[in-house]
Amino acid sequence: MNPIAKNRSLCLLGYRGVGKSSLCVCYVEGMFIDSYDPTIENVFYKNIKLKGTQYNLKIVDTAGQDEYSIFPHAYAMDIHGYCLVYSINNAKSFEVARIIYDKLLDMTGNIQVPIILVANKADLHLERCISTEMGLELAKYMKAQYIELSAKENSAVNNLFQTLLFNIDKQDAPEAAPSSQENNKKCIIS
Repeated sequence: MNPIAKNRSLCLLGYRGVGKSSLCVCYVEGMFIDSYDPTIENVFYKNIKLKGTQYNLKIVDTAGQDEYSIFPHAYAMDIHGYCLVYSINNAKSFEVARIIYDKLLDMTGNIQVPIILVANKADLHLERCISTEMGLELAKYMKAQYIELSAKENSAVNNLFQTLLFNIDKQDAPEAAPSSQENNKKCIIS
């Protein structure tokens, strides 16, 4: 008997040119595309089996945002998890990642949706202007996980999406049932 697949919608947000499309293509098609055409918006689909669970993924590759972009309502609706992407060699992209997070928070309110802060282009370490410590500090502010990777070298790209799926499932898990000891501590008045 086949278990029912879990449908998951993921969204990549970030400044233009940080490699959101490269991450999607690398993950879905297993290759890096060197040419860059600005994305308006693209949707990728992938079916995977991970630790015995079947997933139908819908990955929304958004157009590059800046500090003045209006945050589209669609990016806050029916999304199970986010990757906020910046480039380690682009200070502006790092600033915009925080702005996008604040806009996302305004749209979703206190609803906690799993987020991973992604420092892309780790292969450009000689051009780095955003330190790992700065990235970790921003991730702490966002209450997000942090990962450094390179879409070009296909390093940690699978790990990124797997981690996001695990975080979504962990959040969706029902609260642990009370232990039998807790059940025995009920107060009875007669």
